[in-house]
Amino acid sequence: MQLSPYILAGWLLDGTAGPVRKKAIVKTKDRHIVEIRSATAKDLARGDLLDLSNYTLLPGLVDCHVHLSMSGSADPSVRELQLRASFSDAKQMICKHLSISMLHGVVALRDGGDCRSHVLRYKREFRSGNEEQPEVKTPGRAWHAPGRYGRLVGRPPYRNCSLARSIAAGQKHVDHVKIVNSGLNSLLDFGKETSPQFPLGDLKKAVLCAHKKGLKVMVHANGRNPVRDAIDAGCDSIEHGFFMGTENLKRLAEGQITWVPTAFTMEAYARTLPNRSRESQVARKNLDHQLDQIRQAKDFGVRMAVGTDAGSLGVQHGEAVCEEIRLLCVAGLGLEEAVQSATSVGAALLGLGDRAGCLMPGSPATFLAVRTKPERVLDTLGTPERVYFKGIPLSSLGSEGRRES
Repeated sequence: MQLSPYILAGWLLDGTAGPVRKKAIVKTKDRHIVEIRSATAKDLARGDLLDLSNYTLLPGLVDCHVHLSMSGSADPSVRELQLRASFSDAKQMICKHLSISMLHGVVALRDGGDCRSHVLRYKREFRSGNEEQPEVKTPGRAWHAPGRYGRLVGRPPYRNCSLARSIAAGQKHVDHVKIVNSGLNSLLDFGKETSPQFPLGDLKKAVLCAHKKGLKVMVHANGRNPVRDAIDAGCDSIEHGFFMGTENLKRLAEGQITWVPTAFTMEAYARTLPNRSRESQVARKNLDHQLDQIRQAKDFGVRMAVGTDAGSLGVQHGEAVCEEIRLLCVAGLGLEEAVQSATSVGAALLGLGDRAGCLMPGSPATFLAVRTKPERVLDTLGTPERVYFKGIPLSSLGSEGRRES
């Protein structure tokens, strides 16, 4: 079924952080937007008008940090099975997560790696021509230092090879490179930092090697020194960035490096772990500190993209994007800015093409329609009634199957 050539939007957020447009006509052709203008009486009388005057339209959402081969289950046995899953089992999980994400309006995803490269294989074997699943970018496996955190998402450099040489000889058909340069946030000692996983010189050579191959580099880094080294090495994005500090935030702004804060991970931990436990309390403190850093980042002009770390404990695919947007707003971003982080900024980071993640002439007709006014968007964004992907409307969306087990 093709999209109507004329759409009446009650309100429209275009993904550029521009002001909300009211009673806008969106004209489409060949699955692209060709014009957006104020509605006239003649427009309202058209027989082929799709009337969405009670809806807010916004671009399809982009989640810049997920783990498609993992669910947000809190059951340790389930999580262990997922880590050891064969490709036959993993492909069902990946397919399910992609479908759930699309139902929640997530039209593009950047995977953070898995230790068996199941997502890369799934993309190569099953993604071609499927327009009812989001676009996927994956690094295959991530890279971590021997004996350090990262076994769940990747592997250490090849034996007797540097990180750069390993990247040069590494997997084919990957979309980007993922490097792990710190440990996880402690849930026992608030603010405890770990040392960088790789010497700065090795990190610089690795990023240079990836860039020569035309690949961007996402770096998992928490704490001042791991983040500082990732910035010095010329990375394209900092993932998580907890406790990075003010100076690193300033340098992100100066270098126009994208930050993916994944703040909701800590709220999910606080909700999922035993109530009043030390771990739950530290997770809440970690969240509050991250929100403070996001407030500073906004003031400094840091480019922030929405990423959820979906698949980590308590973080559900699809629905977590709305939670992350909500936290950006709690930290002081306006709705227009938060939506920009979840759409056009993410689309640019994933290299989805000119005008992707926006609603403007020349953009793909990829958007969500949420039945509410903009000031109530966050209340219903997690369950959009209509999702259009490159001009193709998905079926009416109900609540069944939205939440994974």
